[in-house]
Amino acid sequence: MIQYPLPVLGFCAYSGTGKTTLLTRLIPLLKARGLRIGMVKHAHHSFEVDHAGKDSFKLRASGAEQVLVASRDRIAWIRETPEQRQEPALGDILNTLDPGCLDLVLVEGFKRAPIPKIELHRQKLGKPLIHPRDPNVIAVATDSLQTELVGDVCRLDLNRPDEIAGFIAQRLLDQEGLKAGTRHLRALV
Repeated sequence: MIQYPLPVLGFCAYSGTGKTTLLTRLIPLLKARGLRIGMVKHAHHSFEVDHAGKDSFKLRASGAEQVLVASRDRIAWIRETPEQRQEPALGDILNTLDPGCLDLVLVEGFKRAPIPKIELHRQKLGKPLIHPRDPNVIAVATDSLQTELVGDVCRLDLNRPDEIAGFIAQRLLDQEGLKAGTRHLRALV
């Protein structure tokens, strides 16, 4: 397991399953419980967070290896990694976050990372389940009513983000400990 001072929970699934859609519904529910959420998303391709014509883009394109854009509302950090030949390791990426400002880190992608994960599964996509090959999957959120589909792994309703938020709060977080300013990760297995 990756060591980090906060609970880290991954969401893994095949493309098209709805990971981002679920997370955009889940994050407000967790925030309503008083949690400060960090998010790490894996991208399988080169991507732009600053766009052509913007000052940050011009500065990066001119050769700056790191660009930090700051305002009173947000800070964005862009770091070029031309020397990197492999995908970044989740453990290294987590070290860029400030754990003092967060209670929980959610991770989209990084399917093979050794962290607790909730697998998302839509039966109509016809894809195999991930959890039989990944011992770090602690639950499967599915749209299937077949409980035998997930075996002995906890089954959650993919279409009920409130149920998934409750599972996260109950299984991963000690809510009272967070309110008291101490973080406590419950037993995951």
